[in-house]
Amino acid sequence: MTNDQNLRSLLEEVANGKVTPDIAFNSLKNLAYEPVGEFAKIDNHRALRTGFPEVIWGLGKTPEQIIRIIEVMRQRNPVVMATRIEPSVYAVLQSKVRGLQYFELARICAITPEIIEPQFPGEIGILSAGTADLPVAEEAAITAELSGFRVQRLWDVGVAGIHRLLSNRHLIESASVLIVVAGMEGALPSVVAGLADCPVIAVPTSIGYGASFGGLAPLLTMLNSCAAGVGVVNIDNGFGAAVLAGQILRTAAKLRQKEDRG
Repeated sequence: MTNDQNLRSLLEEVANGKVTPDIAFNSLKNLAYEPVGEFAKIDNHRALRTGFPEVIWGLGKTPEQIIRIIEVMRQRNPVVMATRIEPSVYAVLQSKVRGLQYFELARICAITPEIIEPQFPGEIGILSAGTADLPVAEEAAITAELSGFRVQRLWDVGVAGIHRLLSNRHLIESASVLIVVAGMEGALPSVVAGLADCPVIAVPTSIGYGASFGGLAPLLTMLNSCAAGVGVVNIDNGFGAAVLAGQILRTAAKLRQKEDRG
């Protein structure tokens, strides 16, 4: 019942007398949230409100807590995702959770259907400045793909060798939204935004020498971009960048639907 189409079908079946109110009540009684032991409350309603289901934040949780949360969430969601899962934690999870996949570079584990078809038109282009930025960039890419969006990757195109970026301008031109991940001085999003006609989501990473202050230097560079059309998320927040890019594409799809109806 966390899917809007399923919820609408249930209400129509109640209205048509095919389903009793008691059966519908049992289906909906945990829709708002569902307790897991004494340590978690699963927000089952989030996908209906926002279009994205709740995602498990792995850091700070024990493997046993993550396992119990996954087992509850999988009963109501076709895709269950946990972020910031280290390999040692996944080694515990995989032996106890059926059908769990692991995307090691992104540090994401997930239960998914065999095939996830893109649900919305448009493409999210994801660029990384350097190879060291790939864990954050892959977190964004895997999050977007598991959420039903089409993704195109372009890695290691930082401004120290800008010809690498310029020789791939076709990706910038074809994308509907761009996520640009960079550490060090964080200049890449400004350069990309000067070439792009779509929104650019900048992601600073904690990669860099001491004066980068764990990502604060690229964060400030991106916030002070002289190129228009750049939005900035928090340091190392590839997940947040992917969700924001997805919301942009979802909003564009809703606007097109209104135009088609109107």
